[in-house]
Amino acid sequence: MNKTERLITLDIFRGIIVALMIMVNQPGSWSYKYDQMRHAQWNGCTLTDMIFPFFLFIVGIACWFSFQKHQQKLSVDSIIKIIRRTVVIFLLGLMLNFFKQWIVSGEINLSTLRITGVLQRISFCFGIGAILCLSLKPRGLLFTSIGILFVYWIILWMAGGPQPYTAENTIVGKIDILLLGENHLRKGYLVDSSGLFASIPGIVHVIWGYLMGMTIFRVNDRKKLIIKMLLIGLSAILVAQLWSLVFPINKTLWTSSYVLFTNGWALVVLAFLIWTIDVQKKTKYFSSFLVFGFNPLFAYIFAELWASIMSGLIKFNFEGSLVSLKSWIYGQIFVPLFGNMNGSLFYSIFIMLFYWYILWIMDKNKIYIKI
Repeated sequence: MNKTERLITLDIFRGIIVALMIMVNQPGSWSYKYDQMRHAQWNGCTLTDMIFPFFLFIVGIACWFSFQKHQQKLSVDSIIKIIRRTVVIFLLGLMLNFFKQWIVSGEINLSTLRITGVLQRISFCFGIGAILCLSLKPRGLLFTSIGILFVYWIILWMAGGPQPYTAENTIVGKIDILLLGENHLRKGYLVDSSGLFASIPGIVHVIWGYLMGMTIFRVNDRKKLIIKMLLIGLSAILVAQLWSLVFPINKTLWTSSYVLFTNGWALVVLAFLIWTIDVQKKTKYFSSFLVFGFNPLFAYIFAELWASIMSGLIKFNFEGSLVSLKSWIYGQIFVPLFGNMNGSLFYSIFIMLFYWYILWIMDKNKIYIKI
């Protein structure tokens, strides 16, 4: 497997995840979504619940290739690069929260501005994960990742009372309130789904991704690589299922069993892509996703901004009521054609394809937004 093939596979994997992320975040109606397009209500794991950890795993793989120029060592240059990316990603997430608050309330109120979010968690996991990856040897990284998962489990188990993994009792939400204040967390929830404390086990996705990036780089026998990935991935899934008997798989709490479960599936999916793209040479089946993989950060931010504009800014009178552009498109085009449930799904596909077209134009003009 040459360097170019590795990067194409990674870009396709990342592109698929970004496309799915857009679809689950932008249904025609939040009231009409298939179960796999929703997050699990509490315990459990749906397709939607795998998207975020998959992306963090990909961040880890990208770290390996990105830090090749730094000889995989912590240096002044690599530290500056890590800090700059961490700060920029965090500020972009905060900017999205500013914009959404302004859309909803018509003003910016710093005392109630949400600090947490998807990009903020990515920045946290990348920043700490990258420093660990460049500071420790592979075996040390593996033991560190296991240690993080076990310590996190012990803290939640010991500090949550007789039912430590419920929203009412878990220490996770209480620590976030203590550190950030209730006004700066997601409103209406006992536990912020992108909170600070539950971001700690998310670092393990970056570590495992980094270790897998190293493995992909060093193992030239693709079939041997695929078998190794499948063995590790399926073993992680099995251990996660057993662990879930005492520590439930839960995205909101980002439990250790959830980390193992999603890391395992990330390895299985990546092994399938390597088999299809690098062994079978069937890149054409997935090449459409490359435009999302080339501009993932822009795709996510633009999609979030445009969704807020369609739902909150662009409104007009229709049959005596004030409706948003999104509601009108969904209600007047997709519901009559496909019904409520399928209409909501096809709207999400339509809006994803709309973003795809913009990214395709950017790709044709060699416009790539990187930090």
